[in-house]
Amino acid sequence: MRSLEVLDPGRYALVEDLGRPGYAHLGVAPSGALDTVSLRLANRLVGNAENAAGVEALLGGLSVRFTTTVTAAVTGPAVDVRVDGRSFGSHTPVPVRSGQTLSVGTPSTGLRCYLAVSGGIAVEEVLGSRSRDVLSGIGPAPLRGGEVLPLGEPGIPVGADVVVPVPAPGELVVPVTLGPRDDWLDDPAGGLSAWWTVTAESNRVGLRLDGTPLRRAIEGELPSEGVLTGAIQVPPNGLPVVFLADHPTTGGYPVAAVVRPAALSALAQARPGTRVRFRMS
Repeated sequence: MRSLEVLDPGRYALVEDLGRPGYAHLGVAPSGALDTVSLRLANRLVGNAENAAGVEALLGGLSVRFTTTVTAAVTGPAVDVRVDGRSFGSHTPVPVRSGQTLSVGTPSTGLRCYLAVSGGIAVEEVLGSRSRDVLSGIGPAPLRGGEVLPLGEPGIPVGADVVVPVPAPGELVVPVTLGPRDDWLDDPAGGLSAWWTVTAESNRVGLRLDGTPLRRAIEGELPSEGVLTGAIQVPPNGLPVVFLADHPTTGGYPVAAVVRPAALSALAQARPGTRVRFRMS
């Protein structure tokens, strides 16, 4: 059987693909890789379909050993990638022979590294996806040392052989669409366009921000309503939360704006301390 063995999962590693959209009516979040741009790229580099499952490793630190010859690629922030101690670097296809160990270092910027392997991670699907949903517990559990993951059949790598990684910036200007509940807040456009700081309480459910609290124009409570990935919800303390892939499917706090989908991958790499402001578009 084509497989890899997890020697060290690092700080926190999950199997993720492009998620399971279409189940919000059942209370199931879309989940999937937070930085979809990086997962798609890693899959292209090793010859997989872009929606193949890979490993999302928080701050790197992942180490795996293969039972078969594979092509691997690590994307996300630039990071040291080694095979049996030999350095290859990230964002390039890496040949790995049966019995060899691939290790991912700790990136100097950004948060999440993505490991793709030719054939993809072939764990059992749940509702059409191999992704872990940390809020509901759906999908494969966080990786553990000694765990063996099956691999699918490899394809033929296509596209660029090497891609220059872009460092995760310390400041982000994020395009958003105002609404649908911006009328519940006093000057939401002005407040959101100020600088906010990503806090250490952020996770795959939501990016939590600190700054000058937004003020309510309307008191009271909203009935629970559906929310999207990228929704900027404002709880009673006035400090926005940007919902990411594992967000709840409904919420009762006003959503002031929604992040444009193309900007979500950059937010997935925002470390605590990153400054963020929102641009109305």
